[in-house]
Amino acid sequence: MQIKAQKNSLLLLTKITTILFYTWIAETEGKVPALIVFGDSTVDSGNNNVLPTALKANFPPYGRDFMGSGKPTGRFSNGRVATDFYSEMYGLRPFVPAYLDPEYNIGDFAVGVCFASAGTGIDPATAGVLYDPFIRRRRHLLCALLCNSVIPLLKQVELFEEYQARLAGYLGSEMAKQTISEGVYAISIGTNDFIENYFALATPRFLEFTPESYVEFLISLSRDFIIQIYMLGARKIGFTGLSGMGCLPLERNRNPMWGRPCIEEYNKVAREFNSKLQQMTDELCKALPDLQLRVAHLFDFFSNILENPSLYGFEDAQYGCCGTGTFELGYLCNEYTPFTCTDASKYVFWDAVHPTEKTSRIVAEFLMNTTFSKFK
Repeated sequence: MQIKAQKNSLLLLTKITTILFYTWIAETEGKVPALIVFGDSTVDSGNNNVLPTALKANFPPYGRDFMGSGKPTGRFSNGRVATDFYSEMYGLRPFVPAYLDPEYNIGDFAVGVCFASAGTGIDPATAGVLYDPFIRRRRHLLCALLCNSVIPLLKQVELFEEYQARLAGYLGSEMAKQTISEGVYAISIGTNDFIENYFALATPRFLEFTPESYVEFLISLSRDFIIQIYMLGARKIGFTGLSGMGCLPLERNRNPMWGRPCIEEYNKVAREFNSKLQQMTDELCKALPDLQLRVAHLFDFFSNILENPSLYGFEDAQYGCCGTGTFELGYLCNEYTPFTCTDASKYVFWDAVHPTEKTSRIVAEFLMNTTFSKFK
């Protein structure tokens, strides 16, 4: 009875939060001039489509539920990702276009732009890691075919600088400067540094650092990145903390003989990273005038979705919708992959790593209400 009461209370709290959230949207719609996105595959809206990398999602069944079009856009989802929902909730367009997508121009990017690249990380070494879920170590003979060749975070900053020059030419220098300073910046990155780099033994980082010192290394690089975009005019920045990466289907299904538990070692590191990220955020906000840097804390909320999926309308929180849901992502999740589910809304995960559109919407509503609505 007590467990049932707790679940009912949680469900009621979720409904109240949603009502308050949409009330806030109605009151603030149109006040944010642009949403600017940095990160990895959690928010990449198609930049990898034009890169020489195997890590793409511009083919079916990716995108099969994208705004009713069924178009595979390069998003690692059956539909939209969290930042698309942020944009819509801010009263901007219903999705954020990729900066390298030739279908869009500076007129489109003036209200929202994505520099994110699937497979990248905070650590520059992560952008060159071999991508293959069957091969957990780098194999140089295969590297020419399978290495990521994606956009490192520092290169995303260079694209941001280029974007600013184009924006000034389109809007005029004063309006462009205002868009840059008043726009909201969404950053989602860090998981690949651990699951595709450090713990996968893909680069020498596991020899250079302990897990704890690698976290410190990534936080130092994150600090440098924040200062860089601050110097370029960014002020309202939301940095999404890591979720329980040890509970991703790709990781937990590596141990079927043990009941497919979450890998607690990975989750412990995620919590440590989030704690250090918050400390860094507090320090920078004191040191840099007018900086509004906030950590979007996701770990506990997403853990609750995984532990109580039915409360959010899900039937499966352990496997992805695509294929067997245990290892398929990227080129292994394609239109010929057998066993792919027919209704992704029943699943927390779309492939072995990435959430479904429904999950992204739920996460976006939570983070908008707790973090991205707090900018002044």
